[in-house]
Amino acid sequence: MSSGKTTSQSQSQQGAANANANANENAKPALRKPTFIKVDQLKPGTSGHTLTVKVLSSTTVLKRGRSVSQNLRNTRIAECVIGDETGTIIFTARNDQGDVMKPGATVILRNAKIDMFKGTMRLAVDKWGRIEVTEPASFTVKEDNNLSLVEYELVNVVEEGS
Repeated sequence: MSSGKTTSQSQSQQGAANANANANENAKPALRKPTFIKVDQLKPGTSGHTLTVKVLSSTTVLKRGRSVSQNLRNTRIAECVIGDETGTIIFTARNDQGDVMKPGATVILRNAKIDMFKGTMRLAVDKWGRIEVTEPASFTVKEDNNLSLVEYELVNVVEEGS
């Protein structure tokens, strides 16, 4: 009889150990503090940026209704010129993002990425990022340094073998 108790005790201890291991695996990883960068630090093909910017202007460039299918949502795309004290860039606002990006507003863009459009940089926030309206910033926007006016060209570098 004593061996039966020992076996059930050891099984319950293993079950408790497995439950602790599962709890540790399911625990969320520690969130890292966001590193705020400036507009002039943006480079092509990069992502995960967090910036505080002012919205200078907003222009709707595409507005598409439900002409094709009932399941498709309305698609709205607005190009917003945003910037900080180091420069400006065009931000592509999709659907509801355009409602937040009003001229004069100060916003925090979290997990923003750089998209290339016709060889120029555009900033965008996809479903993994956030746009938060914040209190008005004290900086004045440097409007003569528009990073979206710089045209980039993809160059393939061929390394010669040894």
